[in-house]
Amino acid sequence: MQQREPSASESYFWPSVWAIALHVLVFGMLFVSFAMTPELPPAKPIVQATLYQLKSKSQATTQTNQKIAGEAKKTASRQTEEEQMEQKKVEQQAVKAAEQKKEEAAQKAEEARAEAEAKKAEQAEKAEEAKKTAEAKKAEEAKKATEKQQADIAKKKAEEEAKKKADEEAKKQAAEEAKKKAAEDAKKKAAEDAKKKATAEEAKKKAAEDAKKKAAADAAKKKAQDAARKAAEDKKAQALAELLSDTTERQQALADEQGDQVAGDFDDLIRARAAEGWARPPSARKNMTVVLQIGMLPDGTITSVSVARSSGDGPFDSSAVAAVKNIGRLTEMQGLKPSEFNPYRSFKMTFTPEDLAL
Repeated sequence: MQQREPSASESYFWPSVWAIALHVLVFGMLFVSFAMTPELPPAKPIVQATLYQLKSKSQATTQTNQKIAGEAKKTASRQTEEEQMEQKKVEQQAVKAAEQKKEEAAQKAEEARAEAEAKKAEQAEKAEEAKKTAEAKKAEEAKKATEKQQADIAKKKAEEEAKKKADEEAKKQAAEEAKKKAAEDAKKKAAEDAKKKATAEEAKKKAAEDAKKKAAADAAKKKAQDAARKAAEDKKAQALAELLSDTTERQQALADEQGDQVAGDFDDLIRARAAEGWARPPSARKNMTVVLQIGMLPDGTITSVSVARSSGDGPFDSSAVAAVKNIGRLTEMQGLKPSEFNPYRSFKMTFTPEDLAL
């Protein structure tokens, strides 16, 4: 502990007090010494004589006077010496008292210094104890922090291991589910493939049956067409014979009648050929009617097909247009006269699902 430096007034205070006390002690001792001084015998009167050297003095007188003066001087010197001794004694006692006071003050100062040092040592000891306590507390806190850090690391490691384990379990479960799903998908695909195969076989079987039916129908159609064509040729030949043997009016009437018959035959032929290539749409219903505008060349080639009046059902109209276009070319038209073919350059034809069902 640092001691406070004394101020200037404090520095002069104690020396002044000690000086005053020393003077008081000296005067007190002088007073006591005077009071306790034993009573001395009455001093002999000092004979003061004035020597006058006379011219007529004798040697004896001169010696006497000198002896008297020497005695007087010795007495005065002895008294002065005693006074000086008393004064010295008093001063010695004062000095001794002052030294004793000084020793006491020094002792007190030493005691105070020792007490201050003890107090300082005690404070240092307390500070050391406080430092040790603080260090111990700091070490304890550091230990707790280390333990907490280790606990946090262990906790984090445990969480990571748990997370890793959970991820592995999730992956394993996902793999099992994927495997199970793959097996189910494979089973489902096999069932679908089997179903598709059965459907394809059924469709194939049905197509074979349809082809067989179509072949029979085509044979019947061809037979009917051949019969119609033969009948038409027979009629044409008969008409021609009648024209050669009849009058002009008769011939014109037969020609008109024959033209109408030929036109009706070719309309039926176009419908029959269109029915062969027609694909029935799911939306086709009875009583539907579509009117087509058809363009044709003299050699029987169909050049254009368009909808003149719709049935109200787009798929049915498109299927009728496609069926007529699929005819391509009617070779039967090549034998017609220009007058007979002119109505077929651009003509309209009506189709219904019943007509195309053939």
